[in-house]
Amino acid sequence: MRDPIEIEVFKNLFHAIAEEMGAALRRTAFSPNIKERRDYSCAVFDARGQVIAMGDHMPVHLGSMPMSVRAAMDALQLAPGDVAMLNDPFRGGTHLPDITLVAPVFIADRPQHRGAIGRVERARVEQAFRPALRIGKRNRALAPAARKADFLVASRAHHADVGGAFAGSMGLCREIYQEGVRIPPVLLVRAGEVQRDALALLLNNVRTPAEREGDLRAQLASCHTGAERLRELCRRYGLPRLRDAAAELLDYSEQLMRAFLRRVPPGTYRAEDFLDDDGIRPQAVRIAVAITVNRSRSPRRPTVTVDFTGSSSQVAGSVNAVAAITYSACFYVFRCLLAEDVPATAGLMRPIEVVAPLGTIVNARPPAAVAGGNVETSQRIVDVLLRAMAQAVPDRIPAAAAGTMNNLTIGGMDPRTGEPFAYYETIAGGMGARPTKAGVSGVHTHMTNSLNTPAEALEYAYPFRVTRYSFRAGSGGKGKYRGGDGIVREIELLAESEVNLLADRRKRGPYGLGGGSAGKTGSTKIIRRNGKPETLAGKAGTRLQAGDRIRIESPGGGGYGRR
Repeated sequence: MRDPIEIEVFKNLFHAIAEEMGAALRRTAFSPNIKERRDYSCAVFDARGQVIAMGDHMPVHLGSMPMSVRAAMDALQLAPGDVAMLNDPFRGGTHLPDITLVAPVFIADRPQHRGAIGRVERARVEQAFRPALRIGKRNRALAPAARKADFLVASRAHHADVGGAFAGSMGLCREIYQEGVRIPPVLLVRAGEVQRDALALLLNNVRTPAEREGDLRAQLASCHTGAERLRELCRRYGLPRLRDAAAELLDYSEQLMRAFLRRVPPGTYRAEDFLDDDGIRPQAVRIAVAITVNRSRSPRRPTVTVDFTGSSSQVAGSVNAVAAITYSACFYVFRCLLAEDVPATAGLMRPIEVVAPLGTIVNARPPAAVAGGNVETSQRIVDVLLRAMAQAVPDRIPAAAAGTMNNLTIGGMDPRTGEPFAYYETIAGGMGARPTKAGVSGVHTHMTNSLNTPAEALEYAYPFRVTRYSFRAGSGGKGKYRGGDGIVREIELLAESEVNLLADRRKRGPYGLGGGSAGKTGSTKIIRRNGKPETLAGKAGTRLQAGDRIRIESPGGGGYGRR
């Protein structure tokens, strides 16, 4: 094995690249959703599309992003200066607002000295992400044919609107065609030249084209940053050494996961939990799992099988999860069981097999609507996985967190500008209490790792006024350790607007563990200008007038232990 100090050095070097990619994206983005809430993720991949480093970004993005990278590699012959774009949930995506850009990184003309970059290729690659660059036929012909990239970088960002029937592209739909523009792997940039036809096709089908183009260019800047930093590492250490380090990180991650799993008692651990409904029909939606831990020491056999057989069939509403989401939730849960400094690479999942039957809520077939699968069903999958693992390693597992992202989208015409606007936000809740301490209040948990939109930024960007923003006292579950409290977020609209909510935990509170009680369920109310309140279902849409308010009270986390 490579020197452990060297492994640690390269782990941090690759991780720093992913983090800097995220910083570039955040600082150059146009939308508050990316600038303020940080609803984006970046990662670095080896030549085979295996993730070797992730930024400390969104778990629901990161675990599924390798499938989008693989889809781009399979569909396109990526050459120097190319950047692929896609958002198709059935080809590695999550839901349509999450647009992924994938860029190949070509390091060197290999006959030259170690780590060197040929002059022609360096000039082309360094110019690859300039927004409006035009490259003539002469330079295009110099690109090496069918050469495999040495690395890949990818950025994924949630765009506040990608078209569809509802502003914000997160409404209650029955099929994916209603949710927005579905993008297969296509080239957004070819040999350094932005493909204007592909960009125009997207921008002509969204409500806020200038903001969308600005955010896409920020993603291009992010990919450029990652590619440049990888080239710098190769100039410093040489390509062979960097490849070896990436391979060692993958193996090291696998070894650490196998070492942890050997300490888990063998057996089968079962759990289930439910989504309130799908927004179309009132029936609860079951998610069931059986986690089987065996003692196999063979590197070719899985040590753990995570089987979702018994989960509900896919539903009419938009809470269906695709396979990438379910895999991402499993990646997140098992990664959380390890020490914080373990490299977050594809190697972590080598000992783990995920079984998600096709046509179910955890692996829907097209043309299922999936906008809520990414944000709501992913959270419930995590709840179920943790509940099962609490039987195996009870001292490591917290009670259930809020279990919903409380997705709020508002769209209309901004009277200040006369232009359309589309606002999207997730609202935090309570964290579940832990075996040794209380849960945290008002925090984004599990598959979301975003922030709130500050009241000042929200009121500046949209025709809104924040009238209340506070903790929801007493909403955390009771126990030896209390669950964290949820949030009260109330917004007054200053213009007629279309409002859509995609939320859960309105009928069943987040479960407690060890004798602790459940957290309080969430609720949403509309307060009309005359002061009359109306209750809004967890998954619903309505049209509000200027002066109307919407108040969301998010669930608290479950309690832990008997008092």
